[in-house]
Amino acid sequence: MKLSVIIPCFDEAQHVLQAIEAVKAVDIPKQIIVVDDGSTDDTRQVLADYNSDGSIIVHRCERNEGKGAAIRAGLEYVTGDVVIIQDADLEYDPRQFPEIVKPIADGEADVVYGSRFLGSIDGMRLRNRIANYILACTANILFNAHLTDEATCYKAFKTDLLKSLPLRCKRFEFCPEVTAKVRKRGIKIKEVPIRYVGRCAAQGKKIKWTDAFEAMWALIKYRFVD
Repeated sequence: MKLSVIIPCFDEAQHVLQAIEAVKAVDIPKQIIVVDDGSTDDTRQVLADYNSDGSIIVHRCERNEGKGAAIRAGLEYVTGDVVIIQDADLEYDPRQFPEIVKPIADGEADVVYGSRFLGSIDGMRLRNRIANYILACTANILFNAHLTDEATCYKAFKTDLLKSLPLRCKRFEFCPEVTAKVRKRGIKIKEVPIRYVGRCAAQGKKIKWTDAFEAMWALIKYRFVD
């Protein structure tokens, strides 16, 4: 089984190299795709050496469109059997990849989410915890999803399934959109526990608790439209 890892990044010059090396160190056959979502810092220059030696695929968006758009751009390069999303900030530890993709490799699932709330959390603010809880409850009510962590970054999919979904996401609504569209097909989402160490806005965190409103709207919208 070959894993394709999509790393969307925006203004992550200080962290993206560490993220790439952490992903490369995972002992699993893989393809690494980094999508620079129109960064305005030195991210482009930092990625230049990787782009020239061919060790990873680097796609640069000319303007910042959002995480969802970056993931959709990365999907165009995927050749692996399984796709997983890795944020460039390393709030999520790539050493957990084998645990996340194992249910897919074993034929037990087509989609696996790494749940922070089944594992361990360090550094998540109370309001973010509340927002995550509400999003999970909403997904469970609307789609009978049985999830504890709908908004987790660590989502792994069989490639053919993810590519078959008509994704429209631009920003952080990637998560609710894929959850809605997977569940509307009747596909069960399996959760496995993961470890998570959050960072704050001062450390460069992009998503805000207020983005939960956009995610909530996406869950509701995709309950009724494709």
